[in-house]
Amino acid sequence: MIYRLRIILDTEKDVIRDIEIKSINTFEDLHFAIVNAFGFEGNEMASFYLSNSKWNQGEELTFESFGDEKVMKEHVLDTLINNDQKNFIYVYDFLKLWTCFIEVVETNNENSYSHYPQTIFSIGETPIKAPEKLFVEDNNDKYSEDNIEEEDPYQFY
Repeated sequence: MIYRLRIILDTEKDVIRDIEIKSINTFEDLHFAIVNAFGFEGNEMASFYLSNSKWNQGEELTFESFGDEKVMKEHVLDTLINNDQKNFIYVYDFLKLWTCFIEVVETNNENSYSHYPQTIFSIGETPIKAPEKLFVEDNNDKYSEDNIEEEDPYQFY
């Protein structure tokens, strides 16, 4: 089986790639397919994040292990992609923060004449410079200053 993924680069102008990749490929294979599809150099760190339909960032899959994180090369796509998990966020180069929104748009049978992964659709050119990110405070954050209660320094648990 193959997944057809729509990958949207977070920029002002539309930069979109559709990639087909085998369900038995790893997230590391998908990482390299994205690097090639968008023309990134491929020498920077990257991570995937599980997401939902509102693009909330969830659990991370890292390129390299620094502890107990999930690692891209150890996770096959079909172990995480399912009817409830079809959206991912991909961040490449943590200094520039190239950010992509990934959605599984279709599943199909493999075509024996095709080589996977492959870019099957492309709109827009990747900008030379990553767009600046605007970071907005999340007022629902349970650790924000407004939500932290004063603790009694003399009370021990």
